[in-house]
Amino acid sequence: MTFTETEILEQLDLAFNETPSKYYPAGRPEDIKYNFFLDLEHGYCETAGSRIHLYADSTRWVIVFEKSGYQNRRTSAEIELNYVGNCIDYPVDQFPESNYITNSSSVILIDPTEFERIENKVGAEMETFELISQEIKEIKIRDKFVPFDNNYQNYEKVGIQIRDYDNPKKLIGFGDLVRYLHETNPTLISATENEIRKHIPKNIPKLMTIDEFHFVSAYEKTNPPSQQETYKLLAKVLVTRDTINWKPTQKPNNSWKNWESGNL
Repeated sequence: MTFTETEILEQLDLAFNETPSKYYPAGRPEDIKYNFFLDLEHGYCETAGSRIHLYADSTRWVIVFEKSGYQNRRTSAEIELNYVGNCIDYPVDQFPESNYITNSSSVILIDPTEFERIENKVGAEMETFELISQEIKEIKIRDKFVPFDNNYQNYEKVGIQIRDYDNPKKLIGFGDLVRYLHETNPTLISATENEIRKHIPKNIPKLMTIDEFHFVSAYEKTNPPSQQETYKLLAKVLVTRDTINWKPTQKPNNSWKNWESGNL
């Protein structure tokens, strides 16, 4: 079966409203289903980067929303991938009481153990909370150690405001680090093609990756994706399988600098 722009926009609206679609596995009555949408303002994630990936052939289509950032409730830097489409292998967490079915998966960039290792351990209580020690020279990202830049002035040059409160040494915060990496070496904290394709068919063609786009708050429920230029254009690209149809007129605003996040 072919698909239409209307169907794509309907599926996006469902994710926007956290309502699972007909493409979810039936599961059991007690199973719990989650349908997530890109959220650049989440209170538990200090957002760094965001991208949109498009895949399609004559019968299948997928949109993958990618977001990187610091998860302040899990003390980890992660990539979150949210899938919307008609051919997704939905992740399932199995438990005796019920299964959790979702359109979301994550990639760990810096795990809690590494953050514990690099956290500042000298000074007052707040000086040791989510701040990186000046003695740290390297930080493990995925399975690779990379040099750590502890010069706060370099962070401020790219728009990162170092915490003033109880931080006389201008130590770099955990979230500051992830945002700095996005600004200076985005590939380091971006999803690989293999990571993105983990829950979609291996042979579905990729059409494009969009790094800059116009975003409207996921909490503005009176303005769903079906009413927004960005998603109408995504639907057109998928149906025609022609990237020339990505011609936005609205100014890109998906940079973390335009959104408040990670404040809960």
